[in-house]
Amino acid sequence: MTLIKSISGIRGTIGGKTGENLSPVDIVKFTAAHIRFIQSQKGKRNIRIVVGRDARLSGEMLEKLVAATASGMGADVINTGLSTTPTVEMAVINSQSDGGIILTASHNPKQWNALKLLNEKGEFLNNEEGREVLRLAEKLDFDFAPVDKLGKITEDRSWIDQHIEAVLKLELVNRNLISSADFKVVVDGINSSGGVAIPRLLQALGVQQIVELNCEPTGEFAHNPEPLAENLTEISACVRSEKADLGIVVDPDVDRLAFVMENGEMFGEEYTLVAIADYILQHKKGNTVSNLSSTRALRDITEKAGGTYTAAAVGEVNVVAKMKETEAVIGGEGNGGVIYPELHSGRDALVGVGLFLTFLAGKKIKISELRAGYPNYYISKNKIILKPGTDLPALYNKVKAHYATFPILDIDGIKVDFPDGWVHLRTSNTEPILRIYAESITHRKAEAYAKEVIKLLQN
Repeated sequence: MTLIKSISGIRGTIGGKTGENLSPVDIVKFTAAHIRFIQSQKGKRNIRIVVGRDARLSGEMLEKLVAATASGMGADVINTGLSTTPTVEMAVINSQSDGGIILTASHNPKQWNALKLLNEKGEFLNNEEGREVLRLAEKLDFDFAPVDKLGKITEDRSWIDQHIEAVLKLELVNRNLISSADFKVVVDGINSSGGVAIPRLLQALGVQQIVELNCEPTGEFAHNPEPLAENLTEISACVRSEKADLGIVVDPDVDRLAFVMENGEMFGEEYTLVAIADYILQHKKGNTVSNLSSTRALRDITEKAGGTYTAAAVGEVNVVAKMKETEAVIGGEGNGGVIYPELHSGRDALVGVGLFLTFLAGKKIKISELRAGYPNYYISKNKIILKPGTDLPALYNKVKAHYATFPILDIDGIKVDFPDGWVHLRTSNTEPILRIYAESITHRKAEAYAKEVIKLLQN
């Protein structure tokens, strides 16, 4: 069982001992630290925060603990209840709150949960802010409110609908065009909040034929919640049997988006951002950003459109910072995370669906034909479980020395660029593993690059 404390949040398994797992004591401690941090920034006790959760079995427990702790610190709470990560981010912005807490472990299995911490912009804390929250938590440096200064908790379940309304108002989301295309869409909601939000969004976009799979928000995930091809055999078969135009897959907190083509094959999670960026760049000249582990195809289409592509360190906060720095019109991560700054600066599957369906409807082609128009790159995703005490700097130096004749980026782990691809190795922010991703123009070459590095590390 595990508790991982990082700047991207507090993530762990439910049950077990305090300090070793995500126990109620740890939930209270880190919530209080986050509230204390915001209060210090604002110079006042009576701040306002937004709280929301996915459908995990432990979600209601965390929701009550977090809301009550925030109230005990003197903060007013807007509790959105069952929600999505991008919805909570937008709720922070639109309610003019001082911060937020999202309760979700994203793609991790059901025994996991997490506290993801937001600032007043509805964005994840940066490195310095995150470290300060961790420091406050370890010091137990809290100042709870007296009885007449307790915060007020307000329940507000309207935020998913407000989020959908905001998507529909975007200039490049065209409801009439989507409606006229008469799409038949299969949705896999992984029995979490996406099973509520995505069908509701599709109805608002004028989609009449919706086939729902695993859309009851029970928290009993129907399959491994990471939206990868090996976990999506059910929706792939359903798209074929229903003769649907496409399938839509999200992770439990709805910040990752993947599509299934009409032939039951994956569009490619990496190509979610590529296709949407292609659409945006046809209407808005500008730059793009993705993280170091994302496909080179985004660079290709950006340069073809006359823009500049920039790579950022892995992590939403790093991508957002680089997007602001380069004034990017679209960006995100190759895991299906689309960031469209015209709406807000966070990965958002709902805005991704609206933009993608508008693009596909306007092209009047099958989704497989759209995919065939992009450069073909293949990514091999691998991981090694890290043993306690692993000397990571020594491993990285070994890789650097071995590939010294190639361009190397070390802003986040090590990335080696080859003429026909790349390999990137970095530690996970959410699990005790070393990720080793490689990309090339064929599966074989990508896997060869990855295997070469794995062999080097194991030796």
